[in-house]
Amino acid sequence: MSGKPKLHYFNGRGRMEAIRWLLAAAGVEFEECFLETKDDLTKLQKDGSLMFQQVPMVEIDGMKMVQTRAILNYIAAKHNLYGKDLKERALIDMYVEALIDLYELLMTHAFQPADKKEQHFANIVDKTTNRYFPVYEKVLKDHGQDFLVGNRLSRADVHLLETLLMAEECKPDILAQFPLLQSFKARISNIPTIKKFLQPGSQRKPPLQEKDVPKLMKIFH
Repeated sequence: MSGKPKLHYFNGRGRMEAIRWLLAAAGVEFEECFLETKDDLTKLQKDGSLMFQQVPMVEIDGMKMVQTRAILNYIAAKHNLYGKDLKERALIDMYVEALIDLYELLMTHAFQPADKKEQHFANIVDKTTNRYFPVYEKVLKDHGQDFLVGNRLSRADVHLLETLLMAEECKPDILAQFPLLQSFKARISNIPTIKKFLQPGSQRKPPLQEKDVPKLMKIFH
């Protein structure tokens, strides 16, 4: 059996994408086992692989881990991406939890019905530019370092970069009023492991399109 983590999910972003990002940033190679049909999911459920009957599931270090946050916490702690003490970890958790809130908003845009899409987009832009990004801009200014916490890469930096890029996919000029976040994006994107993940042909997934939704519905509903 391979020593690489094995990721069980559909061939798309969703809740697994942050896990792919974190493993890639840590320089960890991983394998993917894609769910193509409802039967693929049912098989995992019936053989006891899914503690709560749902994916993402990651086989790692002899465990079959479920629950996205639990998986991310484990990877971050294992690869020294979780701060040097409890106070740093608390800061990282606060920054990450807010990013997850924003990520959920961005991720669900493709699933909005046509008559709600414009309103949903306006909500994304409002919360991104008025609630979330100003906080990270201020953190970088007050902290005065290259990274959000301490002075080394943490999971907070990885998740922030992922979310910045997703927000730009939604609205290309969304970082216009955040110069420190623009610099942060360029800086973190240049870290060798992350730079590699951002190259064409990596295991990073493209944005979810409306055409992908029916396929996902067949697997999960």
